[in-house]
Parts: sequence; structure tokens; C-alpha cells
Amino acid sequence: MSRYKHPSKKARIAKAMTQTRWAPFWTVPKIYGSNRRVHPGRHTHVKRNWRRTKIRA
Repeated sequence: MSRYKHPSKKARIAKAMTQTRWAPFWTVPKIYGSNRRVHPGRHTHVKRNWRRTKIRA
């Protein structure tokens, strides 16, 4: 990878990093109720990992 990243490419990479984060923990009881135990990662919009799927940055 190059030493210097173009600002627009850096912004796209930063956006992709925020999309793969887990949803907040309080979304689980809000969606399913207080008794259901579900991982908050199921509520994220984009499922991507740096090893599996690359982004077109």
C-alpha cells in the first residue's frame, strides 16, 4: 500500500470501517424484547471483514 492515501479514498475507507461495527447493545431488547439474547452484530447493515470481502476504495 502506498505511503500517502488520497483524502477521498481515506474517507471511503473510514466510512466502511464504521459500517461493520456492532449495533448498540440497547437495540436487542428494543427489537426482540427483554428475554431474547441475540448478538448485536446481527443488526449492522453491512457485513464485511478485512480478510473475506474487499471494498472498492
